Amino acid sequence: MQPTLQPIVQFGTSRFLQAHADLFVSQALAAQGGGSHALGGITVVQTTTSLQSAARVAALATGQPYPVRVRGRQNGVDVDETLLAHAIRSALQSTTQWPQVRAAVLGAQVILSNTGDMGYALDTADDPAMLALEGAVPQSFPAKLLVLLYGRWQERPDDPLTLLPCELVQDNGDVLRQLLIRLAQRWGLSQTFGVWLQQHCVWANSLVDRIVSQALEPVGAVAEPYALWAVQRQAGLRMPCQHPSIVLTDDLTRYERLKLFLLNGGHSYLAERWQALQRPSAQTVREAMADRQQRAELEEFWAEEALPVFGLLGLDAQAQAYVATVRERFENPFLDHRMTDIFQNHTQKKQRRFAPVVALAEQHGAALPMRRMRAALVGT
Repeated sequence: MQPTLQPIVQFGTSRFLQAHADLFVSQALAAQGGGSHALGGITVVQTTTSLQSAARVAALATGQPYPVRVRGRQNGVDVDETLLAHAIRSALQSTTQWPQVRAAVLGAQVILSNTGDMGYALDTADDPAMLALEGAVPQSFPAKLLVLLYGRWQERPDDPLTLLPCELVQDNGDVLRQLLIRLAQRWGLSQTFGVWLQQHCVWANSLVDRIVSQALEPVGAVAEPYALWAVQRQAGLRMPCQHPSIVLTDDLTRYERLKLFLLNGGHSYLAERWQALQRPSAQTVREAMADRQQRAELEEFWAEEALPVFGLLGLDAQAQAYVATVRERFENPFLDHRMTDIFQNHTQKKQRRFAPVVALAEQHGAALPMRRMRAALVGT
């Protein structure tokens, strides 16, 4: 039996999207009218051979709602509630249900993806011959998407389509579009198809921000109250829904800097001092926030180095408000976020999170010593 076609197709079964975009669509569907709007249901596609993903697909394929437990602190109040998400109406495995996946993409208005750290990696086994073979399934996500979009171009070239990658890659929409255009050129595909990819499809750059700390079995997730989906505004963009946590913006860089410099940077500075102060290996972020010295040093890091740079950019009020949310997120009484986990790849993280702040201060000619960030960057 062919599954009912849905207007939203999602690649990836991650607990993150279950508690983020999928939950947003569910809430918008439940509140339809009064300014709320959702395109409709979601078809989820498993892109890997993971047994965990397969178990989630099997559970999602039943069409039953799944729980999202929201736990944390928001506006000074502890939150612990369970929501039911119901927007996922169909779930497919690409390896065994490729024809159904092809049909789902033909009928989609919006394509979402969250395929993990290696999601954009190509596979040498992928071959352009797969375009003509109905049952041949590419290995990598980019090749899968290229084959599916090629079929859509052949059958429904005039139908509008928005692609909303949610991978944590800067300019993720631009990156994925260029990756597919280069792959199409390597495969020797029609230049007309390349133009269609470039000009007809809407590739949205976006930033997602929510800590989803735990998966529930067989499907569902535990997430903090804070959530953000910032999407760069552009002509023809079609969002899967309207939701208070979705922000359309002409300045996505602002949101990226807030998250990178204040939340991610705050994590890395806590980790830097955790190591230097030789705090317990099992210490969590919440415990670090309760440690008088570590908390004081983090507050000084924000107040004297990170926040002044946002002042130079004319974003002081927004940055102060964001730091207030970050404090609550770091103090989440339900989340055991270990410093050892944050410290992984610490040298590379410091380069991404501290060096741009120092560079921005220098570009604006500000006489900011930035001694903490500079000291942390020594030897990286």
